Amino acid sequence: MAEESSTSNAAAAEAASLGHSVIPIVNKLQDIFAQLGSQSTIELPQVAVVGSQSSGKSSVLEALVGRDFLPRGSDICTRRPLVLQLLQTKPNNPNDAAGDQEWGEFLHHPGKRFFDFNEIRREIQAETEREVGANKGISDKQIRLKIFSPNVLDITLVDLPGITKVPVGDQPSDIEARIRTMIMSYIKLPSCLILAVTPANSDLANSDALQIAGNADPDGYRTIGVITKLDIMDRGTDARNFLLGKVIPLRLGYVGVVNRCQEDIMTNRSIKDALVAEEKFFRSRPVYSDLADRCGVPQLAKKLNQILVQHIKTLLPGLKSRISAALLSVAKEHASYGEITESQAGMSALLLNILSKYSEAFSSMIEGKNEEMSTSELSGGARIHYIFQNIFVKSLEEVDPCEDLTDDDIRTAIQNATGPKSALFVPEVPFEVLIRRQIARLMEPSFQCARFIYDELIKMSHRCMVNELQRFPILRKRMDEVIGHFLRQGLEPSEIMIGHIIDMEMDYINTSHPNFIGGSKAVEIALQQVKSSRIAAPVPRLKEGVDLEKAPNSERSLKSRAILARSVGGFVPDQVVRPAQEVEKTTTSGSNVGSSWGISSIFGGSDNRPSVKDNFISKPFGDPVQSMDHDFSMIYLREPPSVLRPLETHSDQETIEIAVTKLLLRSYYDIVRKNIEDSIPKAIMHFLVNQTKRDLHNVFIEKLYRDNLLEEMLQEPDEIATKRKRTRETLRVLQQASKTLEELPLDTETVERGYSLGTDQTGLPRIHGLPTSSMYNTSSGSTDSYTTSPNSRSRYASHSGV
Repeated sequence: MAEESSTSNAAAAEAASLGHSVIPIVNKLQDIFAQLGSQSTIELPQVAVVGSQSSGKSSVLEALVGRDFLPRGSDICTRRPLVLQLLQTKPNNPNDAAGDQEWGEFLHHPGKRFFDFNEIRREIQAETEREVGANKGISDKQIRLKIFSPNVLDITLVDLPGITKVPVGDQPSDIEARIRTMIMSYIKLPSCLILAVTPANSDLANSDALQIAGNADPDGYRTIGVITKLDIMDRGTDARNFLLGKVIPLRLGYVGVVNRCQEDIMTNRSIKDALVAEEKFFRSRPVYSDLADRCGVPQLAKKLNQILVQHIKTLLPGLKSRISAALLSVAKEHASYGEITESQAGMSALLLNILSKYSEAFSSMIEGKNEEMSTSELSGGARIHYIFQNIFVKSLEEVDPCEDLTDDDIRTAIQNATGPKSALFVPEVPFEVLIRRQIARLMEPSFQCARFIYDELIKMSHRCMVNELQRFPILRKRMDEVIGHFLRQGLEPSEIMIGHIIDMEMDYINTSHPNFIGGSKAVEIALQQVKSSRIAAPVPRLKEGVDLEKAPNSERSLKSRAILARSVGGFVPDQVVRPAQEVEKTTTSGSNVGSSWGISSIFGGSDNRPSVKDNFISKPFGDPVQSMDHDFSMIYLREPPSVLRPLETHSDQETIEIAVTKLLLRSYYDIVRKNIEDSIPKAIMHFLVNQTKRDLHNVFIEKLYRDNLLEEMLQEPDEIATKRKRTRETLRVLQQASKTLEELPLDTETVERGYSLGTDQTGLPRIHGLPTSSMYNTSSGSTDSYTTSPNSRSRYASHSGV
């Protein structure tokens, strides 16, 4: 038994020691980060006190301190967040209570001690009015107050404005929404514990404090319920079920307290006497007597101290990591702003250093040696390679040289090349004309490729040294102008060279190229293709040996037309070529067989044609006219139309000629395409990319490194000076915070999630003049039942106790 008592005392001493170490250090961190105001992004452990207006929040805080120091009144009293840090001091003489000193310190009055707590109240009111005026306005700017006393436990609380429904004074109409937004900005953070204060004489199930706490902490891991004014509930009612967590369960449970009433405050009843009356109330009421050891302000102080210590231990590893990461980030940002240089020599050296670093960074970005290489997208030289291979080359390979040439186009070109006679072989002229046309199509995509690379170089120049040059916007602008002009100068010879390359390919068609298919091979392949197509789709033909005279009228008419059309050079007017149905019409009974398909029928004649007289009357001069006597007829030819097109049908020879021409075009185009795919990127790299890398630094020196431009180009905007000052201050604060964290004991590094409150030994001080009871006996081995199990996930799990 003695061994268990010894172990319990050792655990109590360790818990008390840990509480005295971690909470003051966190308080110190809060003071350090308070220097940054709203700019601080580090979330520190704290306890936020929330509740509706006149719920008893101020009375609870004063009871925890043991002194009256907060503004009071019937209207809203807390109009700015009050960060209250309670720091336990060692008594000067444990046997002499009068020798113990208590005082307060405000962060806005560093080093000044307020021993009169009434003066502390007046200072809170004065500081509030300095910020928001005297007519009930609110602000989210904090007031920071430290209370040093041997009669408190180490606790840090944030007293927030009470939730109000009706605006008063100069409060805006949406005062409730504003206060709720302010409260949520604190309690939504995982690092913040929530002390939800609810008066027992109101509808507990609809408590504003529990409702807003539930929104920020739906699982109830961070919320402690405090039920005030238990002594003024209606007769026959009690809050036992609430204290036991049976109505709205909270993982950290509830604590019931009895505050001083307004009459007690008006009659200056001391908090010491109020605590005695509070203990008497809980022990004398049968409904609360078995909960007396877990209710009251002293138990609330112990509970807050224990939970806050465990909460801090839980958050410390992550807090250290965040401060270290922020320290590195801010140090890097501060270094990017550089230092102020005013001398001529210093500015010259600074400018030369910037120009040199920029040129090196630009070259490194092209070569893929950039230190800030992206892992999410292609950048720098990789984009140039992508443009060459995946855009330029791939686009050329997808082009069919014959896609815009129909068979009629090729046949027309061949027939035009033969002149007034038929060709015995496929002429070379149409091949050269057509291949030059296809080569010319490569000009525009080559120019586009050069412009794409130019655009990429411009983008790279804009991404280069962004942070370093933001402090000198005029210099940045001048450098952008210089490099833009220099790149345009490099683009011009690139485009000239591209034009020369395309022109060279067009000027000399090298049919002796070893990869060129050649005429003989092309003819052989074309014959095979024609033969294969005939087998796949046979074309109906006249039977061999059938005489033209014995063939049907329709076949004779078509043959005669084809023969005549071929004899005049392979072209027939559109007016001559008629559907076969018109040709196949037979003559009347008075006509002989020979006149039914004669010369007149070739030119569109039929039995229904008009008489000679009608022709002379109806036809204008120059139109074909037929004149007929009883003995002879005259033939008048129509004038050829302005546009002649080939026949719709292909002869076997023409089919072969077309196939051969296509084979030659595709073969030679592939040769040219490969040459272009290889030569164009080389020309762009030589005249544009590599030339920029080689000469950019020299161009910068020539254009910008001048004494008369130094002061203008190295002029900083006011915002850069402000950012430098801000980052310097932030860096100093983070360095202080990092140094402060080094003071933490090693045993604070290991803790599991959840707050185990099994040990009641927290070094709770005795309030002088109060009777000794089990509630204040810090050597008792009793255990609180406020335990959060790491395995419990639901807020509404049942509790074994309050």
